[in-house]
Amino acid sequence: MREFGYERVHDVPGAVALLGAEPDARCLGGGTNLVDLMKSGVERPGLLVDVRELPLDHIESTPDGGLRIGATVTNSDLAAHPEVRRRYPALAQAVLAGASGQLRNMATVGGNLLQRTRCGYFTDLSKPCNKRSPGSGCSAVEGEHHNSAVLGATEHCVAIHPSDMGVALAAFDAVVTYETVDGPGELPLGDFYLPVGDTPHLETALPPGALITGVVLPPVPFAVVSRYRKVRERASYAFAIGSIAAAVDVEDGVVREARIAFGAVASRPWRARAAERALTGGPVSAEAFAAAADAELAAARPLPHNGYKVTLLRNLVVAVLTELTEEAAR
Repeated sequence: MREFGYERVHDVPGAVALLGAEPDARCLGGGTNLVDLMKSGVERPGLLVDVRELPLDHIESTPDGGLRIGATVTNSDLAAHPEVRRRYPALAQAVLAGASGQLRNMATVGGNLLQRTRCGYFTDLSKPCNKRSPGSGCSAVEGEHHNSAVLGATEHCVAIHPSDMGVALAAFDAVVTYETVDGPGELPLGDFYLPVGDTPHLETALPPGALITGVVLPPVPFAVVSRYRKVRERASYAFAIGSIAAAVDVEDGVVREARIAFGAVASRPWRARAAERALTGGPVSAEAFAAAADAELAAARPLPHNGYKVTLLRNLVVAVLTELTEEAAR
């Protein structure tokens, strides 16, 4: 492990000053991903800025009826918060599905957004990986890729983003807030993660030296009936092979609005906008749900060993939307 500096900060300006002055600085929250990557040699920061004591550990209502979630709120506190569970149940479900209890107690909202892929080639320094070493190649394309991306990938990288929380945040149009030495800024989650393109090592649109301060969820009244469903290879703690966050607004048997996002299928949480458009104004039926899924998955480009994900996602869309519409009708 490379020698590194360590600074504990107690206020946002102090944290931003350190991050802006040291290009190799990294924020240390719970450390549940970063520390592991440092041990393996993938991450080699020159400075760790410990942000756990920043005053960013609150969840509060916004004037328009949304929620503001601080960056150092732990995953456990996020999932247990009564307003999260009441207004955005899919978010609470996603967080609870995302890790063991011990990890949820340590992991933070800001850190969750910045976690790196769990692709085995990314963490294996003996293998080429464009995300870790730009220009070296993507070993997964010709190698082990059963849990790789089927949407938005390129020949340069087929890794998936591992976050469960991010999938629900994507469905509800979350906005990421941050601070830099030049002042505050914000990024809609849809713009926060960069497309893979030919630069998979560039993962987010955060400016250099930025500190994530929180996430804002806008009001989505029909999100009170929402759901997160995760499929994994074993029932215990494991990363998804496919997941969905969904909410649907139905009136008189017609879909007025839908929110759908997929997980474990792309380099970022995947907002299923084609499926949403296909559903809007249409009937509530399994056939309509399947057609909407097909509209989204028409862009899928699976590799030889992960084509099952297309069928899996199609089935998830039909099952979850059927459950939601039946629940809303009761």
